[in-house]
Amino acid sequence: MEHDYLVKLRQHPTWQLLRADNAPLIINFFYRAFIQTNSRSLSQSHLVEKLDDTLFHLRKIHGQKTYPKQAKAYLTDWANGDNGFLRKYYTENSDEPEFDLTPASEKAIEWLRGLEQKQFIGTESRLLTVFDLLKTILQTTQTDPAQRITELELQKSLIEAEIQRLKNGEIISYDPRQVKERFYQLEETARSLLMDFRQVEENFRQLDRNTREKITTSNKNKGELLDEIFGEHDEIGDSDQGKSFKAFWSLLMSPVKQEEFNELIQKVLALDEVKSCNPDELLPRMKYHLLEAGEKVQRTSSSLVEQLRRYLDDQVWLENKRIMAIIHEVEKQAIAIKQQPPKDKDFMFLDDTKAAINLPMTRVLFRPPTRPILSTEILVSGIAAFETDLLYSQHYVDTPLLQARIRKALQTKTQITLEEICAEHPLEKGLSELVAYLNLATADNGGIVETEKTVEIEWLNPDGIKKSALMPRIIFSRT
Repeated sequence: MEHDYLVKLRQHPTWQLLRADNAPLIINFFYRAFIQTNSRSLSQSHLVEKLDDTLFHLRKIHGQKTYPKQAKAYLTDWANGDNGFLRKYYTENSDEPEFDLTPASEKAIEWLRGLEQKQFIGTESRLLTVFDLLKTILQTTQTDPAQRITELELQKSLIEAEIQRLKNGEIISYDPRQVKERFYQLEETARSLLMDFRQVEENFRQLDRNTREKITTSNKNKGELLDEIFGEHDEIGDSDQGKSFKAFWSLLMSPVKQEEFNELIQKVLALDEVKSCNPDELLPRMKYHLLEAGEKVQRTSSSLVEQLRRYLDDQVWLENKRIMAIIHEVEKQAIAIKQQPPKDKDFMFLDDTKAAINLPMTRVLFRPPTRPILSTEILVSGIAAFETDLLYSQHYVDTPLLQARIRKALQTKTQITLEEICAEHPLEKGLSELVAYLNLATADNGGIVETEKTVEIEWLNPDGIKKSALMPRIIFSRT
């Protein structure tokens, strides 16, 4: 921690976020929008709507002059090159930008969360974890078979002694304090794992940017450049971080491990000692959070290969050297000024792509308009060949009314199931109203669909016939 290094570190986005004038607004909004809901990315329209609600609430409490800008302007400021608190990007086949937290912003939020005074700090479980890691490292690196056999025999004797104690009726279990201590450590480790994924994804994106810059600025021939890039790509896969992520992804994609993971989580959450800790929704949905985070890293890693494919495709069109030279020059200038973008919008001009030529012979000859001939046949009304009653028996599902029912129910509760809502407000439109509830649960982050549990929803048709549907359990929660 040298003085000059700390002076330079003040330009780090994490430090800049903590020093920002609007830091309370930024960190509070980032935590509720991304960390609390564990959202990997959000669309601009969805994020603007959330920020509008936050600003309205704060201005109602602290006055209308508090945070005077519009929500979209704040998002633009937080995602520009000077701050870099958010990453703004466009997904494939979409013209609406997406936003995601940068690793620097997540580090600032996690550091502030660590400042909270903890009521319970477990030290025994951490020390035992250190002991277990030390033993694992030594055992897996032991090359002497005799020494390894001795260690295994010692473990065998300890296991046999424990089995004998259980047969003798002796109860061997953790006390409630030890269970809570290990559960808190489990939650902390799970949150740290999800937080690390943004940094892993950022590392892959940085590698992708470096490769694009090398392709743009390189003067080497195609063979030499591809050999160098493919060598770097193999080096990434063989690096410690690349091998660790491959091992993680293979483990997560195993159906057996997924089933075991879900079973272990359900058993742990069913313990009375764990219930007293008031666990949040992180662990029950941990598998889905890991899959979503890992998939984003996979897509970022795959974009490097996609860039190489596009580079090879571009070589086919090198006959048009003038256009390629202009594009190459634009890319070079963009890389050169990416740290200090020009303030003027018109900072570069391109020649016209074609000459403005208007030949007289391209004009078409005059054609007099033809007079249309109207038929004098009298139209006769026909008779429909199908039942028309169905055209007048359509019904409309009032989605805002359903949303109002959910919000009203959540005013006194933090969570409510779809069965409870249907018990209080029976379905009037039948299956179409039930599908509308399911669409509301999946359209935003306020609903949870538990595919492991199924429930039966009943309703009466207008003709008095009772109908029912078997569907996953849906829980609406207060956001």
